[in-house]
Amino acid sequence: MVVSSLPQMTILFIYIALRLAIYFDPLTGIKEVSGHWPQLRTLSHVFGGHTSTVRCLTIVKPEWVDVVQESGIATKEKWPKRSVIVTGSRDHSLRVWTLPKPGEAEHHCYGEDADLDSEDVCDAEKNPYRRLHLEGHDQAIRALAVRGRTLVSGSYDCNVRVWDIITGECKFVLTGHTQKVYSIALDPTRNQAYSGSMDGTVRVWNLQSGQCQHTLIGHTSLVGLLGLSPSYLVSGAADATLRIWDPDTGELKHTLAAHTGAITCFQHDEFKVLSGSDGALKLWNIHDGTVVKDLLTGITGVWQVVFEGRWCVSASSKNDTTVLDVWDFGDPDIEGSPKGSYDDEFTDDEDEHGEVGFVPP
Repeated sequence: MVVSSLPQMTILFIYIALRLAIYFDPLTGIKEVSGHWPQLRTLSHVFGGHTSTVRCLTIVKPEWVDVVQESGIATKEKWPKRSVIVTGSRDHSLRVWTLPKPGEAEHHCYGEDADLDSEDVCDAEKNPYRRLHLEGHDQAIRALAVRGRTLVSGSYDCNVRVWDIITGECKFVLTGHTQKVYSIALDPTRNQAYSGSMDGTVRVWNLQSGQCQHTLIGHTSLVGLLGLSPSYLVSGAADATLRIWDPDTGELKHTLAAHTGAITCFQHDEFKVLSGSDGALKLWNIHDGTVVKDLLTGITGVWQVVFEGRWCVSASSKNDTTVLDVWDFGDPDIEGSPKGSYDDEFTDDEDEHGEVGFVPP
């Protein structure tokens, strides 16, 4: 698992297996902390309540949103009032929890010394950080996105639901997909949501009316990934392609078709797309849809890729080993864009893992 919080250009990589946690410094690759679960001081809360696997989770921080008062005057308020955790589960429900602050009371739903693998039912009602239990979907929750007080969820029941995470109200049930919904993106600027489905389509929803504005057709298989930037909506699918769309009109701008397997991860901004699939991590020019460079080849798979500013990080698999790679794109001339031309950034004499490569011990 790769976790990217990126405060002040800081990236923490957390690799968790067999109750071990290992933290790596992104610049040196040095292992900072390791230890067995009883000594892992970061485990301060265990929240229970879902009765099956949690499939998706996000942390929502307060942000300014437009609010129309009863008088009709539009103002800006912060929502939510404090950070929350939103989870979606195979038990068909979503839950909203208050994110504990440092120093607040710890909570372990089975007791601090209890077995985390226990099948005992945890009493969620006793959790002081519990806020909402949202029910309505008929099958597993597979994707969610939250901005401000708006939560959008996608489910294996083929539906998308729009919720108010303050009141718990389900504002809309968005129907139209004919197969399971696997991905969600939320666009507060345009007041739109986007959903990707096993039916191969991406749908654009108006959050004011609950109507489908566009159905984006082109993928031939499951659309499992969606990403949004100010000018571009990008979809990644099991058909080995990514597609770049205009989020205002639904127009297809480019089809990125150089991978040989299902797209497993990607991230994009206004200049570039980085995408992973079986055997390769690729860098694309988002303006013309061309491949700029294969950053990784000869690997089994790419689990995740993230970037911000000059730093890019990937987690991949090779020879039964998880490899964390870090690239330095250099100081950007334009914020979000690597310095100079893309072709100047990488030379053929770099090793197969790019400029800097670290393998966890």
